[in-house]
Amino acid sequence: MLASEKIIGFVPISDAARARSFYAEKLGLKFVSEDSFAVVFDANGNMLRLTRVQEVRPQPFTILGWQVSDITTTVRQLGAAGVEFERYGEFMQQDDLGIWDAPGGSRVAWFKDPDGNILSVSQH
Repeated sequence: MLASEKIIGFVPISDAARARSFYAEKLGLKFVSEDSFAVVFDANGNMLRLTRVQEVRPQPFTILGWQVSDITTTVRQLGAAGVEFERYGEFMQQDDLGIWDAPGGSRVAWFKDPDGNILSVSQH
């Protein structure tokens, strides 16, 4: 039933101005609108709603990610825009840019938004 329909992503935020700045200026997403419920972006044809909440309780896992064609270039560009990539210690070998080579061949790098939500970029 829903296989041919577009997905809408939802990410909780506590400070709309701070989130809008991060998602637009650092991640380069196209701002669409803002109201008392959400800040809305166009994420390559998909709606991303940054939902206003009283308190964000960041989860210990990725809640939103982008599949990219060249993760090295993407991580460098995001880093130049001020995005800081997460390091997960010795149990996960990451390169100098923070990219992890998964056993199955995927490559992933993680970062947080201003509310501490874990986001990622990955190449498959």
